[in-house]
Amino acid sequence: MNRDELAGLLRRARERLQPEEVGLPHGARRRTPGLRREEVAQLAGVSSDYVMRLEQRRSAQPSTQLLAALARALRLSGDERDHLFVLAGHRPPAGPRGGHVEPGLLHLLDSLVDTPAQLVDELGTLLAQNRMAETLFGEVCTVTGDRRNVVWRWFTEPAVRAPHPPEECQRLSRVHVADLRAALARRRQAGGRDAEGEALLARLRRDSPEFAALWEEHEVAVRRESRMRVHHPTVGLLELDSVVLRTTAEDQRLLLFTPAPGTGTAGRLGLLRVVGPEDFTHLDPSGR
Repeated sequence: MNRDELAGLLRRARERLQPEEVGLPHGARRRTPGLRREEVAQLAGVSSDYVMRLEQRRSAQPSTQLLAALARALRLSGDERDHLFVLAGHRPPAGPRGGHVEPGLLHLLDSLVDTPAQLVDELGTLLAQNRMAETLFGEVCTVTGDRRNVVWRWFTEPAVRAPHPPEECQRLSRVHVADLRAALARRRQAGGRDAEGEALLARLRRDSPEFAALWEEHEVAVRRESRMRVHHPTVGLLELDSVVLRTTAEDQRLLLFTPAPGTGTAGRLGLLRVVGPEDFTHLDPSGR
């Protein structure tokens, strides 16, 4: 672990970013350029004390999960992300992106102030989301921790389905399974044995009888666009069209949740933006 170089990279990356570039208010009386340490910590989901210790060359070796979170928070390019891993004494993640989100995509997410938007990988793991998506989906789906995978939570946590009308749940379950089958086949074809994908599949088949039964039906379909309905006790029914845009490498997807025409959802989304995330934490994007 090269503590000197690691500290320098993190400090320079923090100082070159402006708060408005990452969806934070600029505020007043900034005595240092760029982001504050506590703002980086907020974006990465870590403590500000740990960020300080990293920059002061006093930290223990950071985990790969923490490094990935810091790379996203600091808008590092793919090469910069790999260099960050090397300086911390880790091998850079394998694969086309290794879960890394390019700065341009993060900027696009932040610029969509009225439209909930998320970036997921092909296995359904949430990589990033904008402030509106966080407001809509709250703490049910976050970009940190072990429970970031939307498919896993759909089949193992019954509360995730609660906002969706019962008649839609079976359809959404089939959508998840068919899309995951297509994704796993692509990953095997591209890189041989897929340890991450196979591990997810094994856990789902073991812990969800519903998933195991649907998997045996061998349905396959790539998710491109769909409509999801969720009911909120305050604003009522939200009908959202989910548009799926693939990145060039096709291993990540940008999900845009727009109000379905003629449903009144646009006004309810406007109310949601004003009210904030605290009253909307039970919703989940699993039906995209």
